[in-house]
Amino acid sequence: MERASMSDKPSPSDQQAETPFQHDCALQADFRGLKCPLPVLKARRSLGQISSGQEAEFLADDPASPLDMAHFCETEGHTLLVSDEHDGIFIFVVKKK
Repeated sequence: MERASMSDKPSPSDQQAETPFQHDCALQADFRGLKCPLPVLKARRSLGQISSGQEAEFLADDPASPLDMAHFCETEGHTLLVSDEHDGIFIFVVKKK
């Protein structure tokens, strides 16, 4: 039997299927739709959830995010392992200091 939906919004499982996470990290966070400085501020907060040496993957679509994420990692001592772009989505993998 098919389940009826009360809204046109995709279910959380549908949204996860559409998210282009590409790396097996301890943490994955999607910051698409947020504008500077929110992706970096949320990345900082998210890194508090993992231990030193673990990796986090972040997605963003703000054109300023590659520069912002690189500067954030440099000033905070984290290692930016991946900074890539695919179809307008920026993909970052950060190793927590």
